[in-house]
Amino acid sequence: MPSGMQTPENPLADTFRQAEQAGLRIAIKGRTIALLLLGTFLVLSRSANPEHAFELGLGIAGFTALGLLHFALIGSRFDRPWVKYAFVVFDIAVLSMLMATQPLFETTEVPQVITFRNAAFPFYFLILSVAAFSFSPGLVIWTGVVGVVGWLSAFAWAIHDMPVRLEWRDIGPSPTTEHFLSTFLNPNFVGTGSRVQESIAYLLVAILIAIVMWRARDTVRRQWELDQERRNVSEIFGQYVPKAIADTLINDRGLLEPVEDTATVLFIDVAGFTKMTEANGPSSVVGVLNAFFDEATAIITRYDGVVTQFIGDAIMATFNLPVRDPEHAANAVRAAQDIIDLATKRTFEGERLIIRAGVATGPVIAGSVGGGGRQNYSLYGDTVNLAARLEALNKEYGTRILLDKATVDRLSDLPTREIGLVDVRGFSEQAAVFTTNGKK
Repeated sequence: MPSGMQTPENPLADTFRQAEQAGLRIAIKGRTIALLLLGTFLVLSRSANPEHAFELGLGIAGFTALGLLHFALIGSRFDRPWVKYAFVVFDIAVLSMLMATQPLFETTEVPQVITFRNAAFPFYFLILSVAAFSFSPGLVIWTGVVGVVGWLSAFAWAIHDMPVRLEWRDIGPSPTTEHFLSTFLNPNFVGTGSRVQESIAYLLVAILIAIVMWRARDTVRRQWELDQERRNVSEIFGQYVPKAIADTLINDRGLLEPVEDTATVLFIDVAGFTKMTEANGPSSVVGVLNAFFDEATAIITRYDGVVTQFIGDAIMATFNLPVRDPEHAANAVRAAQDIIDLATKRTFEGERLIIRAGVATGPVIAGSVGGGGRQNYSLYGDTVNLAARLEALNKEYGTRILLDKATVDRLSDLPTREIGLVDVRGFSEQAAVFTTNGKK
Protein backbone atom coordinates (compact mmCIF):
# COMPACT_ATOMS: atom_id res chain seq x y z
CA MET A 1 0.00 0.00 0.00
CA PRO A 2 1.39 3.45 -0.85
CA SER A 3 2.54 5.37 2.18
CA GLY A 4 0.13 8.23 1.60
CA MET A 5 -2.94 5.98 1.37
CA GLN A 6 -5.35 6.11 4.30
CA THR A 7 -5.86 3.06 6.47
CA PRO A 8 -9.35 3.28 7.93
CA GLU A 9 -8.56 0.49 10.37
CA ASN A 10 -6.16 2.78 12.22
CA PRO A 11 -6.96 6.44 11.51
CA LEU A 12 -4.70 7.69 14.32
CA ALA A 13 -1.68 5.92 12.84
CA ASP A 14 -2.56 7.41 9.47
CA THR A 15 -2.74 10.87 11.06
CA PHE A 16 0.71 10.43 12.58
CA ARG A 17 2.08 9.19 9.26
CA GLN A 18 0.70 12.20 7.41
CA ALA A 19 2.18 14.50 10.08
CA GLU A 20 5.57 12.79 9.65
CA GLN A 21 5.44 13.22 5.89
CA ALA A 22 4.39 16.88 6.08
CA GLY A 23 7.11 17.60 8.65
CA LEU A 24 9.81 15.91 6.59
CA ARG A 25 8.81 17.91 3.50
CA ILE A 26 9.08 21.18 5.43
CA ALA A 27 12.44 20.16 6.94
CA ILE A 28 13.91 19.13 3.59
CA LYS A 29 12.88 22.48 2.08
CA GLY A 30 14.65 24.26 4.94
CA ARG A 31 17.66 21.97 4.62
CA THR A 32 17.91 22.71 0.90
CA ILE A 33 17.78 26.47 1.42
CA ALA A 34 20.40 26.27 4.19
CA LEU A 35 22.74 24.15 2.06
CA LEU A 36 22.44 26.49 -0.92
CA LEU A 37 23.22 29.55 1.22
CA LEU A 38 26.08 27.79 3.01
CA GLY A 39 27.44 26.34 -0.22
CA THR A 40 27.44 29.74 -1.90
CA PHE A 41 29.36 31.24 1.02
CA LEU A 42 31.92 28.42 1.20
CA VAL A 43 32.54 28.35 -2.54
CA LEU A 44 32.97 32.14 -2.72
CA SER A 45 35.27 32.12 0.31
CA ARG A 46 37.54 29.65 -1.50
CA SER A 47 37.62 31.47 -4.82
CA ALA A 48 41.41 31.66 -4.57
CA ASN A 49 41.51 27.86 -5.01
CA PRO A 50 39.09 27.13 -7.86
CA GLU A 51 39.70 23.37 -7.82
CA HIS A 52 38.89 23.08 -4.14
CA ALA A 53 35.90 25.38 -4.53
CA PHE A 54 34.59 23.23 -7.38
CA GLU A 55 34.92 20.01 -5.38
CA LEU A 56 33.24 21.64 -2.40
CA GLY A 57 30.39 22.94 -4.55
CA LEU A 58 29.99 19.53 -6.17
CA GLY A 59 29.75 17.86 -2.76
CA ILE A 60 27.14 20.31 -1.49
CA ALA A 61 25.16 19.92 -4.73
CA GLY A 62 25.16 16.15 -4.28
CA PHE A 63 24.11 16.55 -0.67
CA THR A 64 21.26 18.81 -1.78
CA ALA A 65 20.19 16.40 -4.54
CA LEU A 66 20.01 13.59 -1.99
CA GLY A 67 17.51 15.58 0.06
CA LEU A 68 15.44 16.46 -3.02
CA LEU A 69 15.28 12.77 -3.93
CA HIS A 70 13.94 12.01 -0.47
CA PHE A 71 11.41 14.82 -0.87
CA ALA A 72 10.18 13.29 -4.14
CA LEU A 73 9.78 9.84 -2.56
CA ILE A 74 7.77 11.00 0.48
CA GLY A 75 4.16 9.81 0.13
CA SER A 76 4.78 8.28 -3.31
CA ARG A 77 4.10 4.67 -4.22
CA PHE A 78 7.82 3.98 -3.76
CA ASP A 79 7.84 5.27 -0.19
CA ARG A 80 8.31 2.69 2.54
CA PRO A 81 8.68 3.01 6.33
CA TRP A 82 12.42 2.28 6.12
CA VAL A 83 13.16 4.92 3.46
CA LYS A 84 13.48 7.83 5.90
CA TYR A 85 15.88 5.78 8.03
CA ALA A 86 18.00 4.96 4.97
CA PHE A 87 18.29 8.61 3.95
CA VAL A 88 19.50 9.51 7.45
CA VAL A 89 22.24 6.90 7.04
CA PHE A 90 23.13 8.29 3.58
CA ASP A 91 23.28 11.87 4.87
CA ILE A 92 25.45 11.04 7.84
CA ALA A 93 27.65 8.66 5.82
CA VAL A 94 28.39 11.33 3.20
CA LEU A 95 29.11 13.97 5.83
CA SER A 96 31.30 11.61 7.86
CA MET A 97 33.22 10.52 4.76
CA LEU A 98 33.96 14.14 3.93
CA MET A 99 35.13 14.74 7.50
CA ALA A 100 37.41 11.71 7.37
CA THR A 101 38.96 12.25 3.94
CA GLN A 102 38.70 15.86 2.74
CA PRO A 103 41.42 18.25 3.93
CA LEU A 104 40.67 21.84 4.79
CA PHE A 105 43.09 23.07 2.11
CA GLU A 106 44.61 21.08 -0.73
CA THR A 107 47.83 23.08 -0.56
CA THR A 108 48.49 22.51 3.11
CA GLU A 109 50.02 19.33 4.50
CA VAL A 110 48.41 18.90 7.94
CA PRO A 111 46.91 15.86 9.64
CA GLN A 112 43.31 15.15 8.66
CA VAL A 113 42.32 15.41 12.32
CA ILE A 114 42.67 19.19 11.98
CA THR A 115 39.34 19.08 10.13
CA PHE A 116 37.62 18.22 13.41
CA ARG A 117 38.72 21.55 14.86
CA ASN A 118 36.66 23.26 12.17
CA ALA A 119 33.03 24.14 12.89
CA ALA A 120 31.74 21.02 11.13
CA PHE A 121 29.93 19.25 13.96
CA PRO A 122 26.83 21.53 13.74
CA PHE A 123 26.11 19.94 10.33
CA TYR A 124 25.19 16.76 12.20
CA PHE A 125 22.63 18.78 14.15
CA LEU A 126 21.20 19.96 10.83
CA ILE A 127 20.47 16.33 9.98
CA LEU A 128 19.00 15.82 13.45
CA SER A 129 16.73 18.83 12.97
CA VAL A 130 15.39 17.32 9.75
CA ALA A 131 14.58 14.13 11.64
CA ALA A 132 12.93 16.15 14.41
CA PHE A 133 10.43 17.61 11.94
CA SER A 134 9.20 14.08 11.21
CA PHE A 135 7.37 13.89 14.55
CA SER A 136 8.83 10.38 14.80
CA PRO A 137 10.69 9.57 18.05
CA GLY A 138 12.16 6.45 16.48
CA LEU A 139 13.69 8.38 13.60
CA VAL A 140 15.19 10.95 15.98
CA ILE A 141 16.81 8.24 18.15
CA TRP A 142 18.05 6.52 15.00
CA THR A 143 19.57 9.80 13.79
CA GLY A 144 21.24 10.29 17.17
CA VAL A 145 22.79 6.82 17.18
CA VAL A 146 23.85 6.89 13.52
CA GLY A 147 25.24 10.42 13.97
CA VAL A 148 27.41 9.33 16.90
CA VAL A 149 28.65 6.30 14.97
CA GLY A 150 29.39 8.43 11.90
CA TRP A 151 31.18 11.17 13.84
CA LEU A 152 33.35 8.80 15.87
CA SER A 153 34.04 6.59 12.83
CA ALA A 154 35.21 9.59 10.82
CA PHE A 155 37.41 10.65 13.73
CA ALA A 156 38.84 7.15 14.12
CA TRP A 157 39.67 7.02 10.39
CA ALA A 158 41.32 10.44 10.52
CA ILE A 159 43.69 9.44 13.32
CA HIS A 160 44.31 5.76 12.52
CA ASP A 161 47.64 6.31 10.70
CA MET A 162 48.99 9.10 12.88
CA PRO A 163 52.34 8.04 14.36
CA VAL A 164 52.04 10.57 17.19
CA ARG A 165 48.81 11.50 18.96
CA LEU A 166 48.53 14.08 21.67
CA GLU A 167 45.57 13.96 24.07
CA TRP A 168 44.23 16.13 26.87
CA ARG A 169 46.21 14.09 29.35
CA ASP A 170 49.37 15.33 27.65
CA ILE A 171 48.41 18.86 28.65
CA GLY A 172 48.09 17.86 32.29
CA PRO A 173 45.89 19.18 35.11
CA SER A 174 47.77 22.48 35.70
CA PRO A 175 49.67 23.42 32.55
CA THR A 176 51.54 26.62 31.96
CA THR A 177 50.27 28.89 29.23
CA GLU A 178 53.21 28.00 27.03
CA HIS A 179 52.75 24.25 27.54
CA PHE A 180 48.99 24.43 26.92
CA LEU A 181 49.33 26.38 23.68
CA SER A 182 52.19 24.29 22.38
CA THR A 183 50.21 21.09 22.96
CA PHE A 184 46.70 22.24 22.04
CA LEU A 185 47.87 23.95 18.84
CA ASN A 186 50.11 21.07 17.86
CA PRO A 187 48.94 19.44 14.57
CA ASN A 188 49.12 16.06 16.30
CA PHE A 189 46.70 17.05 19.06
CA VAL A 190 43.58 14.86 18.52
CA GLY A 191 41.53 15.50 21.70
CA THR A 192 39.65 12.19 21.73
CA GLY A 193 37.83 13.22 24.91
CA SER A 194 36.33 16.23 23.12
CA ARG A 195 34.98 14.03 20.33
CA VAL A 196 33.43 11.66 22.88
CA GLN A 197 31.95 14.60 24.76
CA GLU A 198 30.45 15.96 21.53
CA SER A 199 28.98 12.55 20.76
CA ILE A 200 27.39 12.26 24.19
CA ALA A 201 25.87 15.73 23.87
CA TYR A 202 24.54 14.90 20.40
CA LEU A 203 22.95 11.66 21.60
CA LEU A 204 21.45 13.35 24.66
CA VAL A 205 19.87 16.05 22.50
CA ALA A 206 18.38 13.33 20.27
CA ILE A 207 16.99 11.49 23.29
CA LEU A 208 15.48 14.67 24.75
CA ILE A 209 13.83 15.56 21.43
CA ALA A 210 12.48 12.01 21.17
CA ILE A 211 11.05 12.20 24.71
CA VAL A 212 9.29 15.46 23.83
CA MET A 213 7.86 13.79 20.73
CA TRP A 214 6.72 10.74 22.69
CA ARG A 215 4.93 13.00 25.14
CA ALA A 216 3.36 15.01 22.33
CA ARG A 217 2.24 11.87 20.48
CA ASP A 218 0.90 10.40 23.71
CA THR A 219 -1.06 13.60 24.35
CA VAL A 220 -2.47 13.50 20.83
CA ARG A 221 -3.28 9.80 21.21
CA ARG A 222 -5.07 10.29 24.53
CA GLN A 223 -7.02 13.26 23.15
CA TRP A 224 -7.97 11.22 20.10
CA GLU A 225 -9.13 8.34 22.29
CA LEU A 226 -11.17 10.73 24.43
CA ASP A 227 -12.72 12.26 21.31
CA GLN A 228 -13.41 8.78 19.94
CA GLU A 229 -15.02 7.74 23.22
CA ARG A 230 -17.03 10.94 23.22
CA ARG A 231 -18.23 10.25 19.67
CA ASN A 232 -19.18 6.70 20.59
CA VAL A 233 -21.07 7.85 23.67
CA SER A 234 -22.77 10.58 21.67
CA GLU A 235 -23.83 8.12 18.97
CA ILE A 236 -25.13 5.55 21.46
CA PHE A 237 -26.73 8.14 23.73
CA GLY A 238 -28.16 9.88 20.69
CA GLN A 239 -30.29 6.82 19.98
CA TYR A 240 -32.24 7.55 23.15
CA VAL A 241 -32.16 11.33 23.33
CA PRO A 242 -31.62 13.93 20.58
CA LYS A 243 -28.00 14.10 19.48
CA ALA A 244 -27.84 17.85 20.15
CA ILE A 245 -28.93 17.22 23.73
CA ALA A 246 -26.61 14.23 24.05
CA ASP A 247 -23.62 16.35 22.97
CA THR A 248 -24.59 19.14 25.37
CA LEU A 249 -25.07 16.66 28.21
CA ILE A 250 -21.60 15.23 27.59
CA ASN A 251 -20.09 18.72 27.55
CA ASP A 252 -21.91 19.68 30.76
CA ARG A 253 -21.08 16.38 32.50
CA GLY A 254 -24.58 15.05 32.29
CA LEU A 255 -26.62 18.04 33.40
CA LEU A 256 -28.35 20.77 31.42
CA GLU A 257 -28.98 23.69 33.73
CA PRO A 258 -32.48 25.18 33.45
CA VAL A 259 -32.65 28.04 30.98
CA GLU A 260 -35.48 30.33 29.98
CA ASP A 261 -35.57 31.56 26.41
CA THR A 262 -37.86 32.15 23.48
CA ALA A 263 -38.45 29.01 21.44
CA THR A 264 -40.92 27.47 19.04
CA VAL A 265 -42.56 24.24 20.15
CA LEU A 266 -43.96 21.74 17.66
CA PHE A 267 -46.45 18.99 18.55
CA ILE A 268 -47.05 16.23 16.00
CA ASP A 269 -49.79 13.67 16.58
CA VAL A 270 -51.19 10.68 14.67
CA ALA A 271 -54.96 10.95 14.21
CA GLY A 272 -56.99 7.79 14.83
CA PHE A 273 -54.20 6.07 16.69
CA THR A 274 -56.53 4.36 19.18
CA LYS A 275 -58.66 2.79 16.44
CA MET A 276 -55.54 1.67 14.57
CA THR A 277 -54.25 -0.01 17.74
CA GLU A 278 -57.56 -1.81 18.28
CA ALA A 279 -57.63 -2.97 14.66
CA ASN A 280 -54.01 -4.10 14.26
CA GLY A 281 -52.79 -4.85 17.78
CA PRO A 282 -50.09 -3.11 19.82
CA SER A 283 -47.12 -5.03 18.36
CA SER A 284 -48.03 -4.05 14.80
CA VAL A 285 -48.58 -0.41 15.76
CA VAL A 286 -45.10 -0.18 17.32
CA GLY A 287 -43.56 -0.94 13.94
CA VAL A 288 -45.75 1.69 12.29
CA LEU A 289 -44.79 4.34 14.85
CA ASN A 290 -41.09 3.50 14.65
CA ALA A 291 -41.15 3.88 10.86
CA PHE A 292 -43.01 7.20 11.11
CA PHE A 293 -40.94 8.55 13.99
CA ASP A 294 -37.74 7.78 12.10
CA GLU A 295 -38.84 9.80 9.06
CA ALA A 296 -40.36 12.62 11.10
CA THR A 297 -37.26 12.97 13.28
CA ALA A 298 -35.06 13.23 10.20
CA ILE A 299 -37.22 16.09 8.89
CA ILE A 300 -37.19 17.93 12.23
CA THR A 301 -33.42 17.55 12.47
CA ARG A 302 -33.00 18.86 8.93
CA TYR A 303 -34.71 22.07 10.01
CA ASP A 304 -32.44 22.41 13.09
CA GLY A 305 -35.12 21.22 15.48
CA VAL A 306 -34.64 18.84 18.39
CA VAL A 307 -37.08 16.07 19.27
CA THR A 308 -37.31 16.25 23.04
CA GLN A 309 -39.96 13.59 23.68
CA PHE A 310 -41.98 10.81 22.10
CA ILE A 311 -45.30 10.71 23.95
CA GLY A 312 -47.31 7.71 22.83
CA ASP A 313 -48.15 8.47 19.22
CA ALA A 314 -47.02 12.10 19.51
CA ILE A 315 -43.76 13.96 18.98
CA MET A 316 -42.74 17.09 20.86
CA ALA A 317 -39.92 19.08 19.28
CA THR A 318 -38.33 22.40 20.08
CA PHE A 319 -36.62 24.94 17.85
CA ASN A 320 -34.04 27.40 19.25
CA LEU A 321 -33.47 25.28 22.37
CA PRO A 322 -30.99 23.87 23.12
CA VAL A 323 -29.66 24.58 19.60
CA ARG A 324 -29.79 28.27 18.66
CA ASP A 325 -31.72 29.10 15.47
CA PRO A 326 -32.76 32.64 14.46
CA GLU A 327 -35.33 31.18 12.02
CA HIS A 328 -36.87 28.83 14.58
CA ALA A 329 -40.54 29.73 13.93
CA ALA A 330 -40.31 29.35 10.16
CA ASN A 331 -38.28 26.15 10.45
CA ALA A 332 -40.81 24.63 12.85
CA VAL A 333 -43.68 25.38 10.44
CA ARG A 334 -41.74 24.03 7.46
CA ALA A 335 -40.91 20.86 9.38
CA ALA A 336 -44.61 20.39 10.26
CA GLN A 337 -45.61 20.92 6.63
CA ASP A 338 -43.03 18.44 5.36
CA ILE A 339 -44.13 15.80 7.87
CA ILE A 340 -47.80 16.26 6.93
CA ASP A 341 -46.88 16.15 3.25
CA LEU A 342 -44.81 13.00 3.81
CA ALA A 343 -47.77 11.22 5.41
CA THR A 344 -50.01 12.00 2.41
CA LYS A 345 -47.52 10.50 -0.06
CA ARG A 346 -46.45 7.24 1.54
CA THR A 347 -47.39 4.53 4.01
CA PHE A 348 -45.61 3.28 7.11
CA GLU A 349 -45.50 -0.49 7.48
CA GLY A 350 -48.46 -0.57 5.14
CA GLU A 351 -50.48 1.99 7.10
CA ARG A 352 -51.45 5.43 5.85
CA LEU A 353 -51.38 8.02 8.61
CA ILE A 354 -53.18 11.31 9.14
CA ILE A 355 -50.93 13.81 10.88
CA ARG A 356 -51.93 16.91 12.85
CA ALA A 357 -49.56 19.59 14.11
CA GLY A 358 -49.60 22.47 16.57
CA VAL A 359 -46.98 25.21 16.61
CA ALA A 360 -46.53 27.90 19.28
CA THR A 361 -43.76 30.41 19.96
CA GLY A 362 -42.93 32.07 23.25
CA PRO A 363 -40.98 31.80 26.50
CA VAL A 364 -39.96 28.26 27.45
CA ILE A 365 -38.08 26.88 30.42
CA ALA A 366 -35.88 23.91 29.49
CA GLY A 367 -33.41 21.78 31.41
CA SER A 368 -32.61 18.47 33.05
CA VAL A 369 -35.06 17.20 35.66
CA GLY A 370 -35.37 13.87 37.40
CA GLY A 371 -34.49 11.84 40.44
CA GLY A 372 -33.19 8.48 41.52
CA GLY A 373 -30.11 8.92 39.39
CA ARG A 374 -32.10 9.48 36.19
CA GLN A 375 -32.48 12.71 34.28
CA ASN A 376 -34.73 13.84 31.45
CA TYR A 377 -34.53 16.94 29.27
CA SER A 378 -37.93 18.62 29.58
CA LEU A 379 -39.74 21.77 28.47
CA TYR A 380 -42.13 23.79 30.59
CA GLY A 381 -44.32 26.83 30.14
CA ASP A 382 -47.53 28.07 28.58
CA THR A 383 -45.94 27.89 25.13
CA VAL A 384 -45.56 24.11 25.46
CA ASN A 385 -49.17 23.73 26.63
CA LEU A 386 -50.44 25.99 23.84
CA ALA A 387 -48.69 23.97 21.13
CA ALA A 388 -50.26 20.77 22.49
CA ARG A 389 -53.74 22.37 22.66
CA LEU A 390 -53.41 23.74 19.09
CA GLU A 391 -52.56 20.28 17.82
CA ALA A 392 -55.75 18.90 19.43
CA LEU A 393 -57.88 21.79 18.06
CA ASN A 394 -57.14 20.67 14.47
CA LYS A 395 -59.82 18.02 14.87
CA GLU A 396 -62.40 20.66 15.76
CA TYR A 397 -61.55 23.00 12.86
CA GLY A 398 -60.83 20.34 10.22
CA THR A 399 -57.26 21.52 9.73
CA ARG A 400 -53.92 19.75 9.74
CA ILE A 401 -51.78 22.51 11.29
CA LEU A 402 -52.57 25.35 13.65
CA LEU A 403 -50.26 28.21 14.64
CA ASP A 404 -50.42 30.87 17.32
CA LYS A 405 -50.00 34.58 16.53
CA ALA A 406 -46.47 34.77 17.96
CA THR A 407 -45.39 32.17 15.42
CA VAL A 408 -47.17 33.89 12.53
CA ASP A 409 -45.56 37.22 13.42
CA ARG A 410 -42.15 35.62 12.81
CA LEU A 411 -43.03 34.25 9.37
CA SER A 412 -41.94 36.37 6.43
CA ASP A 413 -42.58 34.15 3.42
CA LEU A 414 -45.07 31.50 4.55
CA PRO A 415 -48.72 32.28 3.68
CA THR A 416 -51.19 31.81 6.53
CA ARG A 417 -54.95 32.14 7.07
CA GLU A 418 -56.53 33.35 10.30
CA ILE A 419 -59.04 31.01 11.95
CA GLY A 420 -60.00 33.60 14.54
CA LEU A 421 -60.06 33.98 18.30
CA VAL A 422 -60.71 30.61 19.89
CA ASP A 423 -61.06 29.25 23.39
CA VAL A 424 -58.08 27.16 24.39
CA ARG A 425 -58.47 24.69 27.23
CA GLY A 426 -56.35 25.72 30.22
CA PHE A 427 -56.03 29.35 29.10
CA SER A 428 -58.15 32.18 30.54
CA GLU A 429 -58.03 34.31 27.40
CA GLN A 430 -58.89 33.48 23.83
CA ALA A 431 -55.98 32.94 21.43
CA ALA A 432 -55.65 34.10 17.84
CA VAL A 433 -55.19 30.95 15.80
CA PHE A 434 -53.95 30.55 12.22
CA THR A 435 -53.39 27.79 9.69
CA THR A 436 -51.15 27.64 6.66
CA ASN A 437 -52.24 27.95 3.04
CA GLY A 438 -49.69 25.40 1.92
CA LYS A 439 -45.93 25.27 1.43
CA LYS A 440 -43.91 28.02 -0.16
